[in-house]
Amino acid sequence: MKYRPDRNGNQISQLGYGCMRFSKKGASIDFEKAEKEVLLAIENGVNYFDTAYIYPGSEECLGRILDKNKCRDKVYIATKLPQYIIRSSAGIDKTFDEQLSRLRTDYIDYYLMHMFTDFAEWEKLKNLGIEDWIKKQKAEGRIKSIGFSYHGETEMFLKILNDYDWDFCQIQYNYLDEHTQAGRRGLQAAAEKGIPVVIMEPLRGGKLVDLPEKAKQILAADSKGYTPAELGLRWLWNQPEVSCVLSGMNSEEMVKENIRIASEAEPNHLTSEDMEVIERIKQIIREREKVSCTGCRYCMPCPKGVDIPGNFFYYNLMYMEKKGPARFEFAQNMGLRKEPGFASQCVGCGKCEQHCPQNIPIREKLKEADRALRPLFYKIGINAARKFMIK
Repeated sequence: MKYRPDRNGNQISQLGYGCMRFSKKGASIDFEKAEKEVLLAIENGVNYFDTAYIYPGSEECLGRILDKNKCRDKVYIATKLPQYIIRSSAGIDKTFDEQLSRLRTDYIDYYLMHMFTDFAEWEKLKNLGIEDWIKKQKAEGRIKSIGFSYHGETEMFLKILNDYDWDFCQIQYNYLDEHTQAGRRGLQAAAEKGIPVVIMEPLRGGKLVDLPEKAKQILAADSKGYTPAELGLRWLWNQPEVSCVLSGMNSEEMVKENIRIASEAEPNHLTSEDMEVIERIKQIIREREKVSCTGCRYCMPCPKGVDIPGNFFYYNLMYMEKKGPARFEFAQNMGLRKEPGFASQCVGCGKCEQHCPQNIPIREKLKEADRALRPLFYKIGINAARKFMIK
């Protein structure tokens, strides 16, 4: 296993274990199976384990495994405060104490504010006294490092990143999401501040494993013999700014394969030929795109707050992957911002089209995107979620 340092000098395995996808037996986690997989990972040098309050049964399962096998001191636990359901300072204490109990520990190595999409969510926590609370927990040794996980657009990520002395952060990032969400700009901005970056969704939930047939043929013809998963993981570890890549491993075969790749991959190890293969695969994936938007953001800012590249990204995603998951991701990442940036906010001024290097008929395409991304039942669901989660 290869390791990369955090801000405190700890050596973090560049492969992290994402505990959201433990296998189920009926309605519950299959403890015996998860135990074998977790212990196999630990035996082979994986030391970063990521869970969260809202992952059903995950914290309890991880805590039980570590306690039963007396290996808490061999790993770093990362878990998350569900900021979207917190309404009071007492709620923060209650949730954190419950997490410690579930995990059978008296401290958390890496504690994250879960799933920020907007600066307003961080402001809400600050108004509840989160900064003093973090200071207190650190002083008492109950939290070692503090960070946040993020789903949203780049500018908002940068605003949150620069507003507090974070120890680390976690972003969705892969070769298809290179210029969306926090993206490469966010990754590099964090690295410039010396803030380690943990990567989630490195393979877009398996979408970069189940590639189109044409893409599989390109990989099969390449002399390196990389699998789709291996290429996606190596693309991430090729970047020195990446600290740890999470994988939701749920089989011993997957654990062994990912450990093999993580034991070989280093910063800047991919060749120009490798990068060309990735570009060709991206082009094949994007053949199904509805809008030829490159995410350059020359069309921004919109005077009415429309996130033009964001809408087009999720519109394209519906046809590159599956409609349901793409709509859900849109609802989560766009719909739960304080200022959501919906295409319906467009008033047709046309300023964006004057700056688009791709000559996209943006106004027309925004209408298409909005119809596709927000059918009636999604509008109702997003509005209901906003009333509950955005105060």
